Amino acid sequence: MKSGTFTQLFIHLVFGPQLHCLLSKREERLEVFKFMSGTLNSMGHKSLAVNGMPDHVHVLFSLKPDVSVSETVKEVKRSSTRFIKRNKIIKDYSWQAGFGAFSYSRSQIDKVIKYMMNQEVHHGSRSFKSEYIELLDRFNVGYNSNYLFQFKD
Repeated sequence: MKSGTFTQLFIHLVFGPQLHCLLSKREERLEVFKFMSGTLNSMGHKSLAVNGMPDHVHVLFSLKPDVSVSETVKEVKRSSTRFIKRNKIIKDYSWQAGFGAFSYSRSQIDKVIKYMMNQEVHHGSRSFKSEYIELLDRFNVGYNSNYLFQFKD
């Protein structure tokens, strides 16, 4: 990165595993989330929060401007898949194609982190599908429902 470049870019990613690859055990999910956080930091980003449920993950990080969001997602998915297989968590693990990416301002970060860290409570009464569609709608992201994730409900 060149001198004189200063940024503050906060990105919230959402993506999920193939439906036959749900991370059902909380302890295993936490291991994977910790690994993902380390991957982000090793790429030069700053991991702020990683959490989720068996059928999806939320990732909040400060983006290093010379690495694209798509490259970041590709590496996080690739390395976490290897981690999951290497640690024999799920033998044939794979992520679904695609992701959602949403940007936030600095003033919103604490609220987003709190939301992400309360996923278990939040999803006691709400599905991933409804949460994801609400995010797309809130950010005015146009979508074709034929190209959304496969959801377990």
